[in-house]
Amino acid sequence: MLRFVLFATLAALVLAELEPQPMYLEDTVEKRVVGGQVAKPNSWPWQISLQYRSGFNYYHICGGTLIRAGWVMTAAHCVDTARTWRIVLGDHDISNHEGSEQYMSVSNVYIHPDWDRNRPSAGNDIALLRLSSEATLNNKVKLGALGWDAPRVRLITGGQPSAKLKQAYLPVVNHNTCSSSGWWGSTVKTNMVCAGGGNESGCQGDSGGPLNCSVGGRWVVHGVASFVSSSGCNAYRRPTVFTRASAFISWMNSVCKDTLLYFIYGTMRNCT
Repeated sequence: MLRFVLFATLAALVLAELEPQPMYLEDTVEKRVVGGQVAKPNSWPWQISLQYRSGFNYYHICGGTLIRAGWVMTAAHCVDTARTWRIVLGDHDISNHEGSEQYMSVSNVYIHPDWDRNRPSAGNDIALLRLSSEATLNNKVKLGALGWDAPRVRLITGGQPSAKLKQAYLPVVNHNTCSSSGWWGSTVKTNMVCAGGGNESGCQGDSGGPLNCSVGGRWVVHGVASFVSSSGCNAYRRPTVFTRASAFISWMNSVCKDTLLYFIYGTMRNCT
């Protein structure tokens, strides 16, 4: 059976509106993961923590996926502010140093040119981060493969108050249903994927984390966590919305100018 997975973590803030509107995941007021249980340490070795520096410390804000040794895929709205960024790899509990972590600075941020923070429904909520050095791949730090779409979902998340990575299965909502009246309607485009809406959901700080699907015994990334409803992370008929990774291959190829980035049976190759 095909299954999806969302990798993530957590952060805060919200707008009060008469009608539920799209709202980026890290802008939610809820400070809890919706459903799930703590994952086995380092069982999702391509999950990263995106952190920003404030004063002398770094703070988690979003998740992301290590797609090549020197590249991370995340959400555009996570990195549109001029900040000092770092990526933490091989981590399970962001409140403790466990010895398996790798800390990488970010040398360049590439945000999709058509992304607009003020219009979540316009889509294009995707960014690539060029690391200042390449990650050392091992049993706790591995590459996430990119793939096409399939039904059924699993959520992986963590952060405050849960500093540990968590996981939970999510239902996938097909595009015709998710974009219909009474659901997200025209807010959801074909370059997006809907998942959740049951007892478990993406929430604070989960932005940028990967939505994965088990295909042929391996996990492949199908989406990047983007937004939820302003009425809450787990609002009725407002499942979590993800940027559909497969819709942005041409753009990612243009970012990786010197090499070719492409999908082959769910695997991204040659972006070095």
